[in-house]
Amino acid sequence: MIRTIAAMTLLAALAACQPEKPTVSVVSTQNTNDTRIAKQVFGPMAGASRQAPESLGSYARGCQAGAQALQETGPTWQAMRLSRNRNWGQPQLVDFVQDLSRFAATQPGWNGLYVGDISQPRGGPMTSGHASHQIGLDADIWLKPAQSLTLSRTERENISSDRMDRNSGAYINSSWTPQHEAIIKAAASDPRVARIFIFPGAKVAMCNNATGDRSWLNKVRPWAGHNYHFHVRLNCPRGDVTCEDQTPPPPGDGCADAQEWVNNIINPPPLMPPPPDAPRRVPRGDLTMANLPGQCAAVAAN
Repeated sequence: MIRTIAAMTLLAALAACQPEKPTVSVVSTQNTNDTRIAKQVFGPMAGASRQAPESLGSYARGCQAGAQALQETGPTWQAMRLSRNRNWGQPQLVDFVQDLSRFAATQPGWNGLYVGDISQPRGGPMTSGHASHQIGLDADIWLKPAQSLTLSRTERENISSDRMDRNSGAYINSSWTPQHEAIIKAAASDPRVARIFIFPGAKVAMCNNATGDRSWLNKVRPWAGHNYHFHVRLNCPRGDVTCEDQTPPPPGDGCADAQEWVNNIINPPPLMPPPPDAPRRVPRGDLTMANLPGQCAAVAAN
């Protein structure tokens, strides 16, 4: 299964961040007649809804109420690409990012973190770039060491993160450091975290270097395209019955799966034609408001 997924993912060159979606989707029937394109509803919104914090639906099909903005600049972080207005998340995620940035600031060569996309002010489908990041529980953390925390808005629009892979993600490159591993380990060891996505070669490198307790590796999952940043996904907040957790990762450290991803990058398996009776795959179109939990209409209106 991993061989097929890896080959299809790499050949399709997925740049969109849409990793490991939940197996069940929370979709309300309240808005069955609302045919508005959801990204056109949520994309232009400048601020959070006037509601209590709540994640509604699933990571790739939902919205967020009562979001909190990650401060654009803090003692140990800076939010990047401010023109996108995607530095909004649930309070638990904002707290997590700040906590991780403080740990990062203890690492040699790092004064904190550069934080990429979190979510739009009210979540929902984005106008570009991601299929997930919809409920305020996903964050992209740049792999570029945050040395200067006084970058201007213009600098934050133009600076790029550092690429950490070679051979299309099969291996780490010379820019990868023990500090990268320490920061990712700290993130994965946090009980708030459900998943961390990063390019396959980084997972294999961490597997090879890890000593002692290896349980944290279970949360670090290989995924194509994550060679400039790693993607952190939090569990649904405790007691939030409107939020849908994804299924837990398989038992074990996941290192054999990551190595198989790498093997498939180096020696791609042949693409097999689908059997004649295979169901035809219909391309996913834009989500409408009817596809989201019914409560998202109130989030958009408030």
